[in-house]
Amino acid sequence: MEATRVELAELAPDAQAYLGQLAYLTLVLFENLGRGAAVAPTVSGKSRLGRVAAEVLEIHEAVLAELESRRIDPTEAMEPYRAVLDDFQRRTEGDDWHEILITCYLTSGFLLDFFAGLAAGLPGGLSDRISALLSDDDAEDLLVEELRESIDGNPRLASRLAMWGRRLVGDTMLVARSALRLEDRADGEERIEPIFTELIAAHTRRMDALGLTA
Repeated sequence: MEATRVELAELAPDAQAYLGQLAYLTLVLFENLGRGAAVAPTVSGKSRLGRVAAEVLEIHEAVLAELESRRIDPTEAMEPYRAVLDDFQRRTEGDDWHEILITCYLTSGFLLDFFAGLAAGLPGGLSDRISALLSDDDAEDLLVEELRESIDGNPRLASRLAMWGRRLVGDTMLVARSALRLEDRADGEERIEPIFTELIAAHTRRMDALGLTA
């Protein structure tokens, strides 16, 4: 993802806009994971999603702390992104446990990768802290374990989850694109195409990890 990080760094918004959107995004991801834990059919599922939710909440709280350290009200910083991200959440919530689970896995992976790359364009100290905050992939491993067990236990799930995973890409890309600073750039579309090509490749690798076709 190094090439993507360099390209994204040039399109990063200012620190307040970045932190406000990341703060609300992690709140949405936390809510999704909490909903998944609530309807999980097994104790292991509840436990794994609970652990992942706790990790995402830690990221959210750390981002709030960054805002507060700049004397920026977190609620005001998040408000401009509420409508877009709430709509994204509605569009991608899934109809059952398995769709909720793969939504958590794919959308959080895609968007946290994206924001980690975008962090390269932030001021030095902030960039380092955010990059470190978003670098842990233990949560993703837990979701992969749960999804593999579900698919192994019911192979018929694979085709349905593959279809749902493909559907998620468009909405997830729109959220990522909305975070980019593209004002007065006639070549904006050309600049972002390679960025999303690499992010979609990472999405495909996540699908492949579950034996699903992207």
